[in-house]
Order: sequence, then C-alpha cells, then structure tokens
Amino acid sequence: MDTAVKSADPSLPIPLGEALARRSRQGVVVWGSNRVTVGGSAPVRVQSMTNTDTADAIGTAIQVKELALAGSELVRITVNNDEAAAAVPHIREQLDRMGVSVPLIGDFHYNGHKLLSDHPACAEALSKYRINPGNVGKGEKGDRQFAQMVEIAARHDKAIRIGVNWGSLDQELLARLMDQNSLRAQPWEARQVMYEALITSALESAAQAEALGLRREQVMLSCKVSGVQDLIAVYQALAQRCDNPLHLGLTEAGMGTKGTVASAAALAVLLQQGIGDTIRVSLTPQPGEARTQEVVIASEILQSLGLRVFVPSVTACPGCGRTTSTTFQELAKQIDDYLRSSMPVWRSKYPGVENMKVAVMGCIVNGPGESKHADIGISLPGTGEAPAAPVFIDGQKAMTLRGTGIASEFQAIVENYIEKRFGTSA
Repeated sequence: MDTAVKSADPSLPIPLGEALARRSRQGVVVWGSNRVTVGGSAPVRVQSMTNTDTADAIGTAIQVKELALAGSELVRITVNNDEAAAAVPHIREQLDRMGVSVPLIGDFHYNGHKLLSDHPACAEALSKYRINPGNVGKGEKGDRQFAQMVEIAARHDKAIRIGVNWGSLDQELLARLMDQNSLRAQPWEARQVMYEALITSALESAAQAEALGLRREQVMLSCKVSGVQDLIAVYQALAQRCDNPLHLGLTEAGMGTKGTVASAAALAVLLQQGIGDTIRVSLTPQPGEARTQEVVIASEILQSLGLRVFVPSVTACPGCGRTTSTTFQELAKQIDDYLRSSMPVWRSKYPGVENMKVAVMGCIVNGPGESKHADIGISLPGTGEAPAAPVFIDGQKAMTLRGTGIASEFQAIVENYIEKRFGTSA
C-alpha cells in the first residue's frame, strides 16, 4: 500500500461551496463486539468523552452509560496513569453487565507506550487508542514510543486515532517547516505554516502507522484547533490529501452559547461538504450541567443538517405579542423532554419513532398550518382567541382540548399515537 504523504499548496483556498466525497473512501473501521462502523457508507457518528477520574471504575462506567443513553456512539476515557489503566478492564466489564456495548477509546499522552505495555488487559479492553504525536516524545525516542503503541494496536487488531492538536503541536516539526518557509521566494503567512504543520504531523504519523502494520481504515485522523475558520481551512486541506476516516471537533470550544454556536458553525460547513466521519462537541460544562449536553448538541447538529435522525423533532414558535402566556413554551419543553428521555427505551420498542414530528404552537397565525404539517400537533389559543386548542393528527383535525389539563391530555394523546403507529403490533 502506498503510504507516501501527499503534498498540496495550503495557500490555495478550497471554495466553501465545493462538495467533497464522503470520508473514508478506503472502507470502514470496526470497533468492539457491537460492530460500530465508521467511514465509507456508515453514518457520521457522535462521540463524547468522560470527565471522571478513570481510576474510579464504577463512577466512570456510570458516566459512560449516561453518555451512551444520550446518544454517544463512541466514548473516550482518559488513561493517564497505572491506576487508570488498571481500571479500564473493570469499566468494560461493568458496562457489559449493564448491557452497554458502546466502544471505549483510550486517550493517551506522554506515557501511553508504557501503560499499554504494562497493562495488556487495558490494551485489549479498549476498542481504539487516541495518540497525540506531539506528546509521544522527541526525536528517536518519540519514534520508538509511537511505534510501540502502534505495534500493540496491530497485535490486538485495534484502531487508532492520530489526534493532532495545535495546543500540543510537535515543535521540532513546526521549526522544520518554518525553516523551509523562510527559503520560499514568497513565504507563507505564519498561520499557513501552522496549518501545514498540523496536517503534515497527521499524515506523516499515519504513514508510519501503516508501515508498522495497521491498515489504512484502522487509522483515523484529526487536526483540532479552537478557531472556526481555522478548523474549516485545516480540514478542507486535510480531506484533499488523504482518504483516512476523519474525526471532527472544535477543541476547547468553550461554555454555553459560545461553545455551542462555534461548534455548530464549524462542523456544519465541513459536514455539508462531506468531510467528517465522527464528531464531538467539546463543551466546558456549566455549573450543574450534565456532561450529556455535548452529546445532545452534536446529535442536534447532525439532525438539523438532515444527516441523522436521533429523536422526534418538536416544532415550536418563539412567541410574540399574540400569545397569551408561556403555556405553549412550557408544553413544548415538557413534550421535548419527554420524547428525549423516552428514546433509550423507544429505540427498540418503537422502531422508526425518531422520525416523528410534533408541533406545539402558540396562536392561530401559524399554529394550525404547522400542526397539519407535523405528524401530531397542537395549536394553543393566543390573545383574544377562543380558549380552545385544536389537535391535528396526520394532517387532520382530530379533536379540541379545553380547560386546565391540556398539557397532560396532549401528552397522553402523543403516547397513544406512538403506540398505535410505531408499536410492534401496529
């Protein structure tokens, strides 16, 4: 297999509207006994990462389960010391006892070669290893330690991700490229050199991994940065120069609205161009916020683009001077929370329910129309309207609800609709 690193002039921009072929033209990566596939014709997968102390096997297993139930199809855990490495097989066993088959990815920095060698049960229990070429050591020592990790992966038939990050970029490589750039007749800007260093680090490391025995479809790549335009530029160039599966994520995206919007802006552009096989939204949790929030946002990005369907969608108006109260807002949240929390059970009990569309509207302007377009919808009364809420099922008015129990009555109607339409006996 040709492992030569392709070259390209990163100073030439790629038009944002140019659609690229779906990632991983070389095939798929198979991780774990549940055969989660990545690349090729497989859907773009959602990934997350725990923030527990991995040495706490029970606590980590519980969080992995929470992330998996929220929709994470791959979960990465920190493996940073002997205690964490020793806990990994127990985490896998605990997950298996709970019926959670989600693949585990080991995140290694600095001492991964030693931990994988000293803890063979850890090497076997993990489905994939994340290796940061900037943190494996310098010079010949780094080459040996990188090779040691790759050889262990090949021995256990595991996939790896070459995860380059501009916060821990190989400084020797960057210095070499800066020297080469200084000899150009028209030197690139410093940012372009940084892009090239990220990409070169990933591609050279991938070539080394293949030379050491891994198949190309076992080698996933990522080049993470924290700027939206930087991420788009780097991945557009990377996609032009390799056919490995690609993992997308805006590193250190931040908290709340900032992290959500930045991640969505960057990932949407790349996903629309067919770039990316797995994604992660790297949110800093706000105080009291569940770790699962990043999974919800990643799923929403894919569902909003029409690339995946995870949960029934709820259409709700923003409210205006025509709406009499926050009743429709409360009902929309209640229904959305109910649908999302029910999905872990419904995925197997009601096949296809994730495609259902629900509308909760606040007045007569768009309420009836949106409700008719949904599978099931309700149009609540606005200012000056009769105190009645028509319910539409499959485009037809089915009934009108009145009184103070509209919320509970509508939820019961939704439950009955789901059972009749998606139940196994339907």
